[in-house]
Amino acid sequence: MTRVRVHGIVKRFGEAAAIDGVSLDVRPGELFTLVGPSGCGKTTLLRIVAGLLEQDAGSVLFNDDRMDEVPPYLRNIGVVFQNYAIFPHLTVGENISYGLRARRVAAERIAAKVEEASRLVQLEGLLDRMPAQLSGGQQQRVVLARALVIEPRLLLMDEPLSNLDAKLRVQIRSLIRAVQRTLQITTIYVTHDQEEALAISDTIAVMDRGQILQVGKPWELYLRPGNRFVADFIGTMNILHARVEGPGHGPSDLAVVTEFGERWQVRAGGQPGEAICIGIRPESLQLEPGTNVTDAWNALKGTVSEVAYLGAVVRYQVQVADSLRVVADIHDPDFEAICGVGDRLTLWFAGSRAIALPGAAGRD
Repeated sequence: MTRVRVHGIVKRFGEAAAIDGVSLDVRPGELFTLVGPSGCGKTTLLRIVAGLLEQDAGSVLFNDDRMDEVPPYLRNIGVVFQNYAIFPHLTVGENISYGLRARRVAAERIAAKVEEASRLVQLEGLLDRMPAQLSGGQQQRVVLARALVIEPRLLLMDEPLSNLDAKLRVQIRSLIRAVQRTLQITTIYVTHDQEEALAISDTIAVMDRGQILQVGKPWELYLRPGNRFVADFIGTMNILHARVEGPGHGPSDLAVVTEFGERWQVRAGGQPGEAICIGIRPESLQLEPGTNVTDAWNALKGTVSEVAYLGAVVRYQVQVADSLRVVADIHDPDFEAICGVGDRLTLWFAGSRAIALPGAAGRD
């Protein structure tokens, strides 16, 4: 298995730094995802690892081998791009075997390896079809099989599911994860879809403006975001401004005053008089206060502005103040008592579920 390390990578296009001093360590056999908004530099970084772009500074290592001067075709990498790049005049089997034929692998070995790869991605029985006869999901499986059949030391995937509908995306991402685990192949995966990143990753790196803002396990980024950008990008987060008044009732509580005048007890860091941001996930908000007496329960009052029925969840958007609207996900709701637009309601959350974030409006 291959360990991938990048150190101090810089890539400029004119005066703009697409990658600004990025360092990462991808462990052997893990699925490592680069996630961030469009234009943040994640695809540029992936292309540098692949050898398709040359960095202006820094180094790329596979295990202990420095790759900076190694051309792409000698790096033994499987790459899956956003556009499928399937050859329309070749059959499924011929598309999958393309890399093997380019390497002049013996015909009998090609047949065996293509059969094995097609079975791995659930394309058995379709090897003689033409690409035009396949669905979008089947075409993506062809691309994945073509990348894997050469037995690469590293798999790189750039927005591989962006051309699929929502249901197919879930199916194919599950397949990708299952195949990656079976082969234990080190994989770097690029997406702007944070739900996709949370669902399949061993480790996630959140990028913005050419920099890495936080690296961690999916649940670490969700439950303990290191800054406001990560909190806002990974999942849905209600972010409220507040000022610390002083110690709270409990040994780890703070008393804070919110931007709209409510006084709360939260478990957050800060000094008296300091401005902070409080993050509250939608699922942390409830219609009734909890019964855990060790928690301080805080009220959030407002008017329902939108209601969305999502099956097991009702999602309310609640206007709390002129400039503040919060999202609340009520699980297993009483469907006879769903609030409507214009209704007043009170939401509750435990102070221990608040996430303290730096008070600045930016990324830090």
